[in-house]
Amino acid sequence: MSEVPVPFSLIVAVKDEKENMAPLIGEIAETLKGHDLSTCEAIFIDDGSSDGTAAELVRLRAVLPCLRVLVHGRNLGKSAALRTGIRAAKHPIVITMDGDGQNDPADLHLMLAPFADAGPDLGLVAGQRIKRQDTFSKRWASKIANPVRRWLLNDGTRDSVCGWKAIRRDVFLSLPYFDNMHRFLIALTMREGYQVKLIDVKDRPRAHGTSKYTNWGRLMVGIPDLLGVAWLMRRFRGRADSREI
Repeated sequence: MSEVPVPFSLIVAVKDEKENMAPLIGEIAETLKGHDLSTCEAIFIDDGSSDGTAAELVRLRAVLPCLRVLVHGRNLGKSAALRTGIRAAKHPIVITMDGDGQNDPADLHLMLAPFADAGPDLGLVAGQRIKRQDTFSKRWASKIANPVRRWLLNDGTRDSVCGWKAIRRDVFLSLPYFDNMHRFLIALTMREGYQVKLIDVKDRPRAHGTSKYTNWGRLMVGIPDLLGVAWLMRRFRGRADSREI
């Protein structure tokens, strides 16, 4: 990987992913080999794990010197964990990825590269998984849910929940926060008047552990959230561009 001149913070929320940490952090270290570590960091947020994930992350600092480990005392959910990490981030671009090993760290430079030449109007680069490695039931559920989401939100994406997102830190912190907001980052960023760029990324099967989500669980929270975001989209009068005189 050639060095990317854009300072960034990699944000990864994990819960009970101890077995996935060593291979994932090893791959991140390989991806960042030769990179100026003063311009990047990796922040892992342990969101209430009970399997020793936090201790494993502390051990793996020897593999990835720019690793920071934050811990929630109890499980607060992925959106809360990402928000914790992004608040703590030192750099202006934050990149999120999943901690289950299904996102390939080699794609990190694809997510970051558009910011090298972009102006301030580019708010978000969003990954779009190709050849998804999810179960048949999850792929089937997505085929039903995605057209409904696109119709209500007009976000123009086929994969709104891919873990790969690169977003300006100040943009993320300006968005309305609610539980599960990470599923709607594309629509919420567009709502603020920023450009969104979609990038194809690889998807891999999970090597260890099990998914924390079920189709039924996502449906129960997804429908109210979707309707709420649709309401937010329609009740916004545009980003305020102010100047001091």
